Amino acid sequence: MLEGLGRTQQDLLNALLYQASGMSIDELAEHLAVTRTAIRQHLAALERDGLVLRGETRPTGRRPEQLYRLTDHAREQFPRQYQMLASVLIDEVADIIGPEAMTTLMRNLGRKLAQDREHEAVDEARIMQHMNQVGYEAEVFFRSSGAPEIVAHNCVFHRLAAAHPVVCELDLALIGTLGGGEVEHAECMVRGGHVCRFRLRPVEPEDSTPEQ
Repeated sequence: MLEGLGRTQQDLLNALLYQASGMSIDELAEHLAVTRTAIRQHLAALERDGLVLRGETRPTGRRPEQLYRLTDHAREQFPRQYQMLASVLIDEVADIIGPEAMTTLMRNLGRKLAQDREHEAVDEARIMQHMNQVGYEAEVFFRSSGAPEIVAHNCVFHRLAAAHPVVCELDLALIGTLGGGEVEHAECMVRGGHVCRFRLRPVEPEDSTPEQ
């Protein structure tokens, strides 16, 4: 997100990153070598976008100075290494418990995520909504047969799943538990597909007819 900002706004956010307690308009103007008016305009835009907020005021012997600081949302726009940590954790856990147990673990995590969101089975449109809340950019399409399928344009675990394909089991368990059925992963970006395509199949009821 920071790449979409102008140079001055990026420099302003970087300055605030190094001053966790906040900086005043005068301090920012001096640090960035721009006018106070320009700083006010940039701060107003960054406040509107949820990247900067007004912090404490600092006594000066005259009028108190208003300090500005980064929001938590702004801090998350700076580089993070969640991917590296997750990859190391998966390697370590897989070495300890083995590949089969790792698959079971991922499926259990997917089921838990689903159960935290819904208490009974929902349709593809509702599943799509849950997926989009975490960034899958999913849509529901209908095949020529009339059967729906969920198409995700963004694999939120793409780099992680490319290194550890077992991560896809979490997606499948999440979708299957939400929909109350089995999931066919018809197309997968990790396997070279253009999208991730999921088809939900209801679980066939067991035949309860007693044997003669």
